[in-house]
Amino acid sequence: MSEDPDKDDVPEAIEIQCYFVRERNALLVRGDFSPIYTDYYLHLMQHGIRHRPEQDLLLKDGLVALGLHLAARPWNEAIAWTLSWQDPLQNVFITGSNRDGNLVGRLFTEDVRERDENLFISQVSVAGREPRQSLIEARTLDFFEIAESYYTQSEQRPARYFRHSDDDFLMISAQPECDLDWLLGLDEEAIREMDQKETLSLLEVRNYRFHCGCGPERIYPIIANMNDESLEAVFGGGEVIAAGCPRCGARYTITSEALEAFRRDQAK
Repeated sequence: MSEDPDKDDVPEAIEIQCYFVRERNALLVRGDFSPIYTDYYLHLMQHGIRHRPEQDLLLKDGLVALGLHLAARPWNEAIAWTLSWQDPLQNVFITGSNRDGNLVGRLFTEDVRERDENLFISQVSVAGREPRQSLIEARTLDFFEIAESYYTQSEQRPARYFRHSDDDFLMISAQPECDLDWLLGLDEEAIREMDQKETLSLLEVRNYRFHCGCGPERIYPIIANMNDESLEAVFGGGEVIAAGCPRCGARYTITSEALEAFRRDQAK
């Protein structure tokens, strides 16, 4: 255990390695997501969040799919993916930032907007620019297949996702002049033999944590700016309200006394 107690609260980072597959002109991105999974489950326990097994797997696969995609993207990008599914009605929200080196996500099952079709929405943010959004129809609850469809339709190039072991995953995406027959013909056996049969050149290593950065201190400014009438409606005559983070689902208790103390501090 660290001698600095604050360091014990910092989630463990994973390493995602980015390789160039020589003679194939493809980018291979690989990582062991065990620490991400561990901190994800600790987060669920801490905030009393429970999912059905199939929902849990969907959310975990979304974290992997976005994590590998992020590692293949420029350093200044932050990306949010939303899967809007109609039956059962649910939204899966995954987001991450190369600038902050974080991944986080949550599941929405209440107050979910109904649509005519299942949709996958990607939003890319770069500081100083307007966010870019793309949208495709989602035809499966397999997050890896959805991500592959996103590459084909929005990125205009193919990518393949593979589960190398329980927590070890990789993605291979086409680069200019890629050997597409080779890429599209890859299977699990070829993936296991990749290190022996292909020439891989390490380009870089990136680090990511399961981390949101939310907390009551980020909720207070939002509520404190409400007028008295809106505050009264929020508290409903009581002294305590529950507030949830839209990014990770963390649950916090906000008291009127603590909020008033925050407002006094801000007024000084």
